[in-house]
Amino acid sequence: MNNSNKLILRGILDAIGVFFYTSAVAWLMFNGENLFGQVKSFWMPVALLLLFVLSAAITSLLVLGKPVILYLNDSKKEAFKLLIYTLVALFFILLIVFSVLLVK
Repeated sequence: MNNSNKLILRGILDAIGVFFYTSAVAWLMFNGENLFGQVKSFWMPVALLLLFVLSAAITSLLVLGKPVILYLNDSKKEAFKLLIYTLVALFFILLIVFSVLLVK
């Protein structure tokens, strides 16, 4: 497998990782009341904000982690290609999700 195909595969896998992570967080938020009951505490907004910060860090690592490493190792062209491949894959996943929403 040549380097370009490896970058494309890596971009697709990173985008799929973002999809699965965001799906898990969405499931948790959708079922939050069933899991935790009606919460009337200061700690639920704190927990949600912490989850938001953690999610930003995890998805940032999935999207930007390897491109930053490549860029810092003077593989600038490959870094930008991987970033674009990941973003394109995320865009197609988003189109699929919206398509599913429209069908229902």
